[in-house]
Amino acid sequence: MRMQLALNVDDLEKAIEYYGALFGVPVNKRESGYANFVVPDHGLKLVLFEAPGAERLNHLGFEVFSDETVRERAAYLESVGLLDERHQEEVCCYARQNKAVAHDPQGLIWEWYRVLEDSPTFFEEPPAAAAGPCCI
Repeated sequence: MRMQLALNVDDLEKAIEYYGALFGVPVNKRESGYANFVVPDHGLKLVLFEAPGAERLNHLGFEVFSDETVRERAAYLESVGLLDERHQEEVCCYARQNKAVAHDPQGLIWEWYRVLEDSPTFFEEPPAAAAGPCCI
């Protein structure tokens, strides 16, 4: 498992340059308005969204490596009344994924997700139909 930190940035190119140098790793995935870095030494997946003027923190999550972990987290969140959404094989952030989602009292998104495969689109097509919690 690795922690995911998703940030909104004003200038994606400058952010890619900065965070690549900061962590000493190359960009892992780069799409229009989106980039991510895998930082193995820190157990971190850093996700950047180009969103000028938006609040800095987009969402937090944990990338897990088995569907069983996603199911276990969803079951736990449901048992304590915190499961807000469950997604199966849905496209979000240029990847098809399974996930369990909770929102804190102020609306901050926390997600536990497993990437199943890359996707050429940010959301399922058509994009207007995808108004879920991912990557707002």
